[in-house]
Amino acid sequence: MTPRLAKGIFWIGTLSSLVVFLAMTVHTHRSFDALTHADALDARVVEGKRAFERHNCNDCHTILGFGAYYAPDLTRAHARLGEDGIRRRLEAPEVLFADSYRKMPQQHLSPREIEDLVVFLGWVSNIENHDWPPQDSPNRWKRSTERILAGAAMSPAAALVKQESCLECHAIGGTGGGAGPRLEWIGGRRDAEWVARYLANPGAVFPGSRMPAYPNLSEGQRLMIGEFVVGLAASGRTP
Repeated sequence: MTPRLAKGIFWIGTLSSLVVFLAMTVHTHRSFDALTHADALDARVVEGKRAFERHNCNDCHTILGFGAYYAPDLTRAHARLGEDGIRRRLEAPEVLFADSYRKMPQQHLSPREIEDLVVFLGWVSNIENHDWPPQDSPNRWKRSTERILAGAAMSPAAALVKQESCLECHAIGGTGGGAGPRLEWIGGRRDAEWVARYLANPGAVFPGSRMPAYPNLSEGQRLMIGEFVVGLAASGRTP
């Protein structure tokens, strides 16, 4: 290869890469409004963001790649927990996380701040950022969920989860209901004994809980479900 040909390849490659980079940068900036649903960015969302910053939520949580990693990522919190789930955590964290190894401080938020934060997290959850964070991506869970449910005949615990219609309110990944938190999310934060105790009498653990008790299940069956739920996290599917 002659020096002239080498220089030609270098300059053609460099200039072509620069053109592609600039074109992609311009395209990304032009897509921001559509990707972030800027039309839904109203005063309530802005007030929620200000409350988020005012109470230093990023000291423990991450959102859109920014923040600490002590507590769960909040980028998809609205989709993962629902509005009621967010409100309960903001209103009485000292009650909700009383038995958790992670403690969320009571910030004494006003009712307006709580509602603004719910709106803000709802807007953030709808940002189209290519399924980030990956642990909250429905696509990631779909195949694992199908495999777990398909194996219910071989797993007594999975069979109990189906028998008691747990997935009408809870989900495993992207399959199931949204009234309660995902089962693998619970399994990443509780042990099997806690789950078994909660199934026996949810109201005794969390006063006012809307989850029904399961007195029809034996202590061993409830513990079996607890081990199954914790196993979802232990096998690498925790959110």
